[in-house]
Amino acid sequence: MTVYLAEHAWISGAAERNVRIEVRDGRFFAITPDSSDKSGSFLPGLVLPGMANAHSHAFHRALRGRTHHDRGSFWTWRDLMYQVAGRLDPDNYFQLARAVYAEMALAGVTCVGEFHYVHHNPDGTPYAEANAMGHALTAAAAEAGIRITLLDTVYLTSSVDGKPLEGVQRRFGDGDYDGWFDRFGELRGGGDHARIGAALHSVRAVPVDGMGTFAYRTDGYPVHVHLSEQPAENEQCQAVHGCSPTELLDAMGVWQPMTTAVHATHLSENDRALLSGQYVCFCPTTERDLADGIGPARALVDGAAKLTLGSDSHAVIDLFEEARGVELDERLATRRRGHFGADELITAATRDGHASLGWSDAGAIAVGQRADLVAVSLSTARTAGIDPAGLIFAATAADVTDVIVDGRAVVAGGRHRSIDVPEALKKAIAAVLP
Repeated sequence: MTVYLAEHAWISGAAERNVRIEVRDGRFFAITPDSSDKSGSFLPGLVLPGMANAHSHAFHRALRGRTHHDRGSFWTWRDLMYQVAGRLDPDNYFQLARAVYAEMALAGVTCVGEFHYVHHNPDGTPYAEANAMGHALTAAAAEAGIRITLLDTVYLTSSVDGKPLEGVQRRFGDGDYDGWFDRFGELRGGGDHARIGAALHSVRAVPVDGMGTFAYRTDGYPVHVHLSEQPAENEQCQAVHGCSPTELLDAMGVWQPMTTAVHATHLSENDRALLSGQYVCFCPTTERDLADGIGPARALVDGAAKLTLGSDSHAVIDLFEEARGVELDERLATRRRGHFGADELITAATRDGHASLGWSDAGAIAVGQRADLVAVSLSTARTAGIDPAGLIFAATAADVTDVIVDGRAVVAGGRHRSIDVPEALKKAIAAVLP
């Protein structure tokens, strides 16, 4: 038994005081708010459940701060992204992902959904071990001390009208759906920290023929898909298929209970209705960075969609900023305040994010759940004097002091316990830059 005493802890949508937290075998055994028993390891500040980064492309971290010259666009950003993708191999990708996931741990992330599509050699030929790149990612998460859902991605075409993959894109593809199914079937989670999910990259990258079979064969898995990130995607889909991406995926049966629509930025009223009951993952810092636009978060949630959050291209890794961004972007779009309360945003960053990745036993400080804890200081220059209940609107990743994952301490005193994160990032990024 391990016992913690939290100065404040987020329990059932509120910041409770003096919370005694008992952990046994990596799970919460007892939770006692307003406890008079002061024994145990003290966690100052506000203790949150572990946060889930529901959408990540680990190698995009190498682009941070490098894509802002000459203004550019989503498409010019993609050009540099492809250059980095072309330099990855299982060894340097492991080193980069290990450092990126350790940065996530410092930010209070205890689980990541890795949207993984760099599968093969740069010329498109498979590695001797067909899933060497995927295994590198799950091993990286283990060393960084966080859980992972590897969202192995179908990527077969370069455009909505089915143009073949070219250049570095060839390493993303498996030839056809059967080739992807064969490789996907060989994937294993690799321990209690890793689970396997699937993804359709986007309507740009997957043929219609085969979508229905994909949906049938992956039913029950976490399945993610980039959706309507750019207006050009919608226009091309309308021109080729006579409908929106959301409508096309609906017709093919892709919208299953465990499917997440990522971005969902440019949606019609009918699109929003079709996403009722689905998970939707917003990534505000990336959507801002790439000038993608502001998605209809409030309208989707009011229509019974379940909001999750991701850092996507890792312009920053800070789930506080992603959560806050959902509310603040709505304010900019509507010129009104008060669209999302603190509890809704924390739920998106914790419980619903974990559930969308297949970890329904994580994301809440409650008996029986996985023992993930994130202690956030209330005495930094950003958080001093605030009401703990408003922490999500004030804190940043830099305010995280301690992180416990499945009952194990991964971050203590603001430092990763086994990885020098800045040094690891510096070396790993240098190794993959063109």
